[in-house]
Amino acid sequence: MKKSLISLALVVVMVLGLQFVSADLPIVNCRPTISIINQDPFPANPNEYVRIVFQIDGLNNPNCEKVSFELQEGFPFSFDPNEVRTYEFLGSVYARNFKSSATLPYKLRVDRDAIDGDNEIEGILKYVASDGSVVSTIEKFNINVKGVKVDFEISVRDFDAKTNTLTFEILNIGEDDVVALTVDVPRQENAVVKGANRNIIGDLDANDDTTFKFEVAPKDGEITLSISYTDSIKERRHMEKKVYYDSSYFNGRKADEAQKQSAYYYLFWLLILLIIAWWLRGWWKRRKRRQKEREERRR
Repeated sequence: MKKSLISLALVVVMVLGLQFVSADLPIVNCRPTISIINQDPFPANPNEYVRIVFQIDGLNNPNCEKVSFELQEGFPFSFDPNEVRTYEFLGSVYARNFKSSATLPYKLRVDRDAIDGDNEIEGILKYVASDGSVVSTIEKFNINVKGVKVDFEISVRDFDAKTNTLTFEILNIGEDDVVALTVDVPRQENAVVKGANRNIIGDLDANDDTTFKFEVAPKDGEITLSISYTDSIKERRHMEKKVYYDSSYFNGRKADEAQKQSAYYYLFWLLILLIIAWWLRGWWKRRKRRQKEREERRR
């Protein structure tokens, strides 16, 4: 009799315990998850398309009434007008061998200015549980892009005051080669160009450098240069760079002094030669005159 009462008490306690748990933890076991399972190509290329395949898991849960996922546009990714953005899955009916996952393919265009490396994109995962509760979560994913990384360093290499020739040096510090590189000097107070204000440089490989020249009357201060080039995805791009010109770096240089001294040296010896030539000419005239006088005396 006591054993029967004890067993009955245990059953009552278990039932009450289950009710207590269910009261504190409502049955909302609909917890789908989503992840990227494929990216083609990897990495993606700017100004081209990339295909992304997501996989959503947990669809065979009988507590899920509806599950949807909407991928959001955001730089550097965008949709063409006819591309699918949202997928929906209806649940609530559990069946044996029902697949618990589904694949969601997307086609995205990559902006031409996409940054090299991982670029983030967001999506909204929404699900309705069997108790009627609606949950929305923002899911974040990374899509790898091989961005076009090109930048330049420019400095003043030399200035020849005699010809007003200003020489610049340009270095491609990016990871990609460029073609059809040109440099323009726009109108500005610190650099008045005489003649052509555009210099066509041509191709410049990554980590390579070259020089270019302008005939210009520079003033101390910043000089603005306008750079144009075509990158590896055949996009024509433009940027501006500022270079600081300081005339003190080019005044009183040893090379200039040596050049002046050399000029003075040649001028000195030229003057000596002229004096000698003048003296020899006079001496020759005097000799001819004496010789003529002697001939006249003999007659």
